[in-house]
This record gives sequence, structure tokens and C-alpha cells, in this order.
Amino acid sequence: MTTATPRTLAEELRTRSDRGLAGLLRARPDLLNPVPGDLTQLATRAGTRASVVRAVERLDTFALQTAEALAIAPDPCPYPTLAALMAGDAGDTAVAAALPRAVAALRAQALVWGPDDRLRLVRTARELLTPSPARPSPTGLGPTVAEATAGMSPGRIQEILDAAGLPATHDPVSAVAALTGLFRDRARMAALLDTAPAEAVAVLDKLLWGPPYGAVTDRPAAHLQWLLDRGLLLPAGARNVVLPREAALHLRAGRAHHAPEPVPPALEPATARDPQLVDNAAASQAFTALATVEELLKEWDLGGPPVLRAGGLSVRDLKRTAVALDTTEPLAAFWLELAHAAGLIASDGEADERYAATPAAEDWLQLPDHQRWAALVAAWLPATRTPGVVGTADAKGRALAALGPHLDRSPAPEVRHRVLTLLATLPPGTSVPERALLSRLRWERPLRAAAPATQPPAASSPPQGPAQAAPPSTAADGAAGPTPTDDLRSRLAQWTLVEAELLGVTGRGALAAHGRTLLRTTGDTGPSAEADTGPRADTDADTDASTTAAALTPLTPLTPAEATATAVRAAALLAPLLPEPLDHILLQADLTAVAPGPLRRPLAEALAVLADIESKGGATVYRFTPASVRRALDAGRSAAELQEFLTTHSRTPVPQPLAYLIDDVARKHGQLRVGAASAYVRCDDDALLSEILADRRAAALRLRRLAPTVLAAQSAPEQLLDGLRAMGYAPAAESAAGDVLVARADSYRTPPRTAPTPVPDGPPPPDRTLLEAAVRAIRAGDLAATAARKPAAAPADTAPSTPGALPRTTSAETLATMQAAVLTSSPVWIGYVNADGAASQRVIAPVRVEGGYVTAYDHTSDEVRTYPLHRITGVSELADDAV
Repeated sequence: MTTATPRTLAEELRTRSDRGLAGLLRARPDLLNPVPGDLTQLATRAGTRASVVRAVERLDTFALQTAEALAIAPDPCPYPTLAALMAGDAGDTAVAAALPRAVAALRAQALVWGPDDRLRLVRTARELLTPSPARPSPTGLGPTVAEATAGMSPGRIQEILDAAGLPATHDPVSAVAALTGLFRDRARMAALLDTAPAEAVAVLDKLLWGPPYGAVTDRPAAHLQWLLDRGLLLPAGARNVVLPREAALHLRAGRAHHAPEPVPPALEPATARDPQLVDNAAASQAFTALATVEELLKEWDLGGPPVLRAGGLSVRDLKRTAVALDTTEPLAAFWLELAHAAGLIASDGEADERYAATPAAEDWLQLPDHQRWAALVAAWLPATRTPGVVGTADAKGRALAALGPHLDRSPAPEVRHRVLTLLATLPPGTSVPERALLSRLRWERPLRAAAPATQPPAASSPPQGPAQAAPPSTAADGAAGPTPTDDLRSRLAQWTLVEAELLGVTGRGALAAHGRTLLRTTGDTGPSAEADTGPRADTDADTDASTTAAALTPLTPLTPAEATATAVRAAALLAPLLPEPLDHILLQADLTAVAPGPLRRPLAEALAVLADIESKGGATVYRFTPASVRRALDAGRSAAELQEFLTTHSRTPVPQPLAYLIDDVARKHGQLRVGAASAYVRCDDDALLSEILADRRAAALRLRRLAPTVLAAQSAPEQLLDGLRAMGYAPAAESAAGDVLVARADSYRTPPRTAPTPVPDGPPPPDRTLLEAAVRAIRAGDLAATAARKPAAAPADTAPSTPGALPRTTSAETLATMQAAVLTSSPVWIGYVNADGAASQRVIAPVRVEGGYVTAYDHTSDEVRTYPLHRITGVSELADDAV
């Protein structure tokens, strides 16, 4: 491995260890698609605009500030110069302590390369971060003196030198250099500003922290003219001026940023609670979540609302669902999306499409409570569908519907995982205000948390007044710019906190013990975990290695498989905290029954048929009515069975009013029989039929007597049943054979449906196996591309014309060279074209040549392979010191 100073990024990548390359590929997984053929290709791909933009977006605030400082620093930039830009003349111990980690993170992500005495920002990153009128930098700095005077006449530059007290020069280049040297010289610049009018200093103060642009009139005031004459304000358009970068840095005491943020915002103030209380509160809410989803499935048991033509649930149906679940519409949207993500509800796909429970819902309902909770949480963790955006407008101004399209927000799993991770860093039972979490998230991803930037002051629309500028830009210290709730990531974090509380992952704002288990518990100890960035000028290369590695690793959310595994572990901790289902109720004299806790499923289902739920909470209150008792009788139960059911499951005696109610409804139930004529009514008591005929309310049923015990109707049987029941009777439906029909509702289920697949945010993070294989392939390809070859014996016109071109030899020369390599056990360099026509370079060690094939150990694939000789374009021996 060479120790010379690398001249390119590719050369520096060659000095890195396999762990260092794996760390780069893990931090920037887009570089792996497809796997680069060698390190030159890797370096080229790492410098493309799309890849650099993605990498810069994932920098934390201080690493981004460091990159912004390098963008306005000389290229290359010595480390002391960078430190001076970040800490200023006065120095800053926090900045000095954090800067090595920031530089290491930038270097490890291939955004910065070179030793500490020659730091270079990747060209594309420099172009992105360098200030310009169209794209101002958060540093608030303007162009350099050389850039601002590029279009200025030589005579005007000499006038500026004369006014600034500098000797005249023979050419514009030396004149610009002299003016730049004046602005960088602290002593001479201070002496010059001591002679400035107070108004001129005030103008400089306005432009100091940016934007550095201002407007002047055709006849500027004396103090402005003083600044213009000495180059402290340089032209930036017809009537606009700019404060040059060197002058601004002097006025800032050398600082590139108004307020560097080397340390992330603290998670405080913290509120400590008893961890057991937090766990119990979370468990209680987890049980409520199960009851809510179960209620939703029961509500849609016979089929849910129709699907909109554009997809999703209508606003009216969302409101109805919210009323049925006794919650708000936003929370109803969350429960709908959660059940959809878990595969419990879906559309049936029929011509008149509507929503309904899926067959998987039946299996889910039969699971123990903790396993049902695990299924919901496993669907929630990696989900990208975001119910929080329901009701907002899409790009075309249309309202987004629950269960509809366009609800996926790719950053949601990452933000969700990061919020839970931050809560897990707190002591058990501890919570912090929401704003503290949002501030930390915004520090970790400032560019992704930024709202659309406003337009900077332009030359076509200058500020009012003779020379004005906007107030100092303080976006760097978080005092300006978008509020923490204006951006998508902050809103995702807020929704995560609400949803985690609803699901029982947190309790009273603190992460529960089972919630901590939802996070990734085992780290990747493979090559990607090492933050090896190659040789550096400092001797302590391992300082803060763990911190650097953490900065490199993207905030990768859990995969569906990982989410399922962690949810199962969490459910095991939650199970003892969930209330044990009860097998009894308490009957009361006012025709009500109280369930003092959750009931076992058979008991709850039977009681829901016999009585109506009056109120929910810690204890559920059921009320018995004639209609509810008739519903149980219609379901095939007899009065004796109902009495026995209540006696068995009640810890209190069956009250006499309830027994009378059951007997009274049962005595009337089925006395009237309704069948199809269109419909008919038959009864053994002809007096009762006469009573019905005489009732005015029966006029709409259009009844007539066919026999003393039979009435015929022109209404359908269902309408006749409803009409008689509305009149206070208890008729029963019968079949054509005269048997009573048992009215048991059939559940409606969709065909088997799969849960929605999360939409990934960029390429998936590579696993350990892929990283190891990719690094090995890149190393082998680089060896083939850079290995020194012996001079070819063939004529000059058969040699590769350009570096990296495939070797060209005749078939006889290829065969002879291969046979010689077998005898001497020497590696060779070949050009090879596979069956698909793809050409590649390889370094192989031939072991046998026969039958038109060569068997060799391929360093590229790290395996023994067989190659047809006719597909080898040429062969060349490697230099003695090449391998």
C-alpha cells in the first residue's frame, strides 16, 4: 500500500481497508447498484450529483456545517484553516472537540478526501454548497473578491487599490490578489475599518451574516460610496452590491457560521416516572388498541363501505366509522390504516367494490391478546402509509382519502425508528417534551427537515431604501428558518408519538419496557461497522471510532422480518401485563349487566347478541331490551337457554325484571309466522290476526285474510317482519316447509389479500454478505484494471490503445501464454466476453488448459472457474511485482 499523498479520490479509496470500503458502501447504498467494477468506477459514481445530494441530505448539522465551511475554504484546505473557519479567532473547545469526528464522517462517506494538510471536498459537493446569487449558502457568505471583480474593468480595480491605500499593480490579477490580501490581513483590515464612517459600519453589520447582497441608488450616500471606493462593497448587478467573502470573514472574526452546532440538542427537560406505572399504562392502552381494531372488524363483519372510484374511503364513511369506534376522524383513519397494513381489512375486488374484513382477520381474532398486539405492531413499524396526511390535498389539490392511494411517505419508517431509539436512550420511565425530540431530529437531518427555501434578494427586486439588507441569517443556530413542525419529518415524528401511545408502545410519553424490545437489539459486527477512512495525518486514527461509525450508518428502519421478530419479543414482555379475560358478569336490577373487565371471547360474543353495549371503559355496561332479547331468540336460542346462560355466567342472581323480560318476549316470539306469498302471516289465534287487521298502522302492509288463521300481504317478507315488529309484535320468519328460520348473520369476507408493501426510501441497506462480496469484487476488478503488465510480445498495433482497454492477442498467443502460466503457476491478465456480450478484465491463475477451455482461479470472483478460450480477447503476463 502506497504512502504517497493521493492525487484523486480513487487513489485514496485504494488506501482504505476492506472495512473502510464496506463502511462507505453501507453509508451510501446507492453506490452498490450495480456493483462497481473497480475503485475508479466507485469513485466516479460517488462523485455524481444524485449520489452526492443524497449523501449530503443525510449529514447531521455539524457535519453539514463543516462541509459548507470547506466549500468556501481554499482548495485544498489544511485542517488548521478549516478549524479557524469553524471556531473563529477566539476558538471554541466544543467545536475543536467535535471537528475531527465531522471530518472523519465526511471522509468516510467519500465527500472529503486527502490527508489533513490537504483536505478536498468532492467537486460536486463543492458546487452544491458554494454560495451563489441563485443558491445562497447557510453561511450567509458571498463571492470572493476574485469572483466579484471578474467583470470589472482594470481601471476601476486600480482605483479601489488607490482608495484602500494599496500601491498600483501592473495587471488585474495582481491587483485582485493585493485587495484579497488586505481583507485577509487582520491588522491592516482593522486599521482600514477604523477610518470608516459609523453609517458605513452599520451597513456592513446588516450584510454581515447574510444575505450579503444589498441595493444602492444611482447616487449612493457618502458612507456607501466610501465602502464602494475601497472594495468593501463590490458590484453584483446593475444596482446591487455584495459584501465580499474575505471582508465578511474578517468582520466575523473568522467564523464561517453564525453559531456552529457541534453538539446535538439535549433531550430535556426530562420527567421521570415509575417504570412500572409506565408499563401498566402502556399495557392498558395496548388492550384498548386491540378492542378498537376488534370493534372495527365487527362493524365491517357483514361488509364495509364502498370503495371510491379513485380509491379509498369517502369522507362520509370515515365519519361513520369514527362514530362507530367512538373516536375522532384522524384516529379512525389511523385504525383503518393499521388494520389495512396488518392485512385485516381490504377491498373485495368485486364489480361493486367495497371494503370488508379479510380471511386473515378470522385467524387474528383467535390469537391470544399479546400475539394479536404483536401482529399490529409488526405491521406498524415498517409501514410507509401515513394516515396523518388523510384529509390534506395532493399535488393536484384533491383531498387524500383513508385507505386510498398516495398515502405512502418513504421516510416514515426511518423517522419512526429514530423516535423510538431516542426515547430508548432515556432512563426507563423517563419522558421529554415533544419539542426536544423534534429539535434533535432536525439537528440530525437538517436538509431533510428544511422547508422549501424562500427566494433570496435578487437584483431585479432589491430591498427598499438606498442600501438595505435582510437581517442576519441565523438558520445555522436554529433561530430562523422553518419551525420544527413545518416539515414532513417533524410531522412524522409527531404522528409517531401519538401512534406509539395509542398502540401501547409508550405510556405517559415514556417508552415502555416492551417498547424498548421493538428496537434492533443486535448490531452489525461485519465490515460495515468499522469507520476506517484510510491513512490520516493524525496519529490517533482510532479516536472516537464508534462515534464516527454511528455517524456513517444511515437511520435504517426495521425490515418487515425484523419488525415481526422484535414484535414477538416485545409481546412476550407485554403478555403478563395484559388483563386476564373474565368468565363472568354482574347482573343488576335495572336490566343491565356489568363486565368488570375484558370477557372471554365466547362469552363476549354471546352477550353482544343478547344485550346492547351501553358504555365502555374499565368496565363495560350492557343493557337488555326487548329488541336485544328478540335478537337472541332469532339467533336460535330458547328462553330456557338464555336463562341458563345468565345463571351460569353471572356472579349475582338473575334479577326478576330480566327473567320476566326474557319470558315475556319469548312467549310472543314466533306466535306470528311470516312466509312468502309475496308474504303471509299465519297464527293459531285468529283474534290476534283480527287485531292486526284492525290496526291503522298495518294499512301500509296491505293485509287481507285468506283463512281464519292466515293473512296475505303484498309486501316482501322482510318488510312485513319489520312492519309487524314496529307495531310491537314479535313475529318469526319461517321456511317453505313451515320451520322457523334462525336469523344468524353470515360474515362477509374478501378473498385472500396481502398486506400493502412499504415503499422504500431509496435503495435498501446492504447486508453483511452483500457488502463482503461487493468489496471482494471491487478489489479484484481494481486489481485487474491497475495491475502492471509485462510488455506484450505482439506488434504494437495489437496492444491496448487506452488504459483499461481489453488486451488483444491472437488465438495462438493466447494458448501459448496460458500454457506457460500453468507451468510457472503465474497469474495473468485477460480480457473476457461472456455469453451476453459483456466485456470485463480479470486476473486469473491458470491451473489447466485442455479441450479449448482454461481452468483457473479467478481473483475477481474468488473461485475456480472455467473459461472458453474463444471468449478470451487477449492475455498479458503481469509484472513480477504486480501481485
